[in-house]
Amino acid sequence: MKILITGATGLVGKELVKLLLAQNHTVNYLTTSLSKIESKSNYKGFYWNPELGKIDENCLYEVDVIVHLAGASISKRWTNAYKQEIIESRILSAELLYNLVRKTPNQVKQFVSASGIAIYPDSYTKVYDENTTETEDSFLSHVVKKWEESANRFQVLGLKVCKIRTGVVVSKDGGAIPEMAKPIKMGFGAAFGNGKQMQSWIHLKDLVALYDFAIENQLEGVYNAVAPNPVSNKELTKVIAQALKKPLWLPNIPEFVMKLILGEMSYLLFSSKNLSSEKIRSLGFQFRFSQIEDAINDLYN
Repeated sequence: MKILITGATGLVGKELVKLLLAQNHTVNYLTTSLSKIESKSNYKGFYWNPELGKIDENCLYEVDVIVHLAGASISKRWTNAYKQEIIESRILSAELLYNLVRKTPNQVKQFVSASGIAIYPDSYTKVYDENTTETEDSFLSHVVKKWEESANRFQVLGLKVCKIRTGVVVSKDGGAIPEMAKPIKMGFGAAFGNGKQMQSWIHLKDLVALYDFAIENQLEGVYNAVAPNPVSNKELTKVIAQALKKPLWLPNIPEFVMKLILGEMSYLLFSSKNLSSEKIRSLGFQFRFSQIEDAINDLYN
């Protein structure tokens, strides 16, 4: 199978490319950097610039599936200008792909898009699944809604559309876990707020395996990419500290302190998402890491 990937040089993209190539798939990837373009028999780069509306249409040649991972990081301070970039990096890129597929003869059957769990309401106790119609009224929730709307447009072109709503990615190469580990390593680790906020997480290896599963089974619809056992922020902090063999002796960090430091982005530390992964598991997907202790130990031991 030939798969076109956006965001192929990011945290998830790099790991997904590795897995797909190991399974003898061919990967085309789009990059905004000319210096990152490679050309091998099974791995080929193509230039695009969503802001300028530029894309090399050869990227679509013989492609069966598009995996759309591109999007500006949410882990940077949310100024008004950067909030706009977070939205546009997802929407403009999807629009450019949509117009390319619409105008260019192709054999694309499926469009798989990254998405986020911020769309779900906050709750310490209520468990949400993909049938949930309630949504949260927050900046990131609005981002997810626009993101998924831009993916849904591909249905008009006759493609199967699959949206992967991703929890906290457990990886030592990026995402939230290394940031949480930094103060713990220096002996200043502590939970945030009351520490009860639920964190629905997934190990990076499981996340890319889930993308692979979605491609192999030509899945459609929304899927929560979260491990079966969410944990509280307090529990997650404790597990990281144990893996790093560091004590936790500081009191919890109040929300107002983090708001002063991070501004609106502090939302990421205090939102509570308790989500179910039953839908993907019912189709036969198996998580390698279903307990947070195993996932964190895999990173640090």
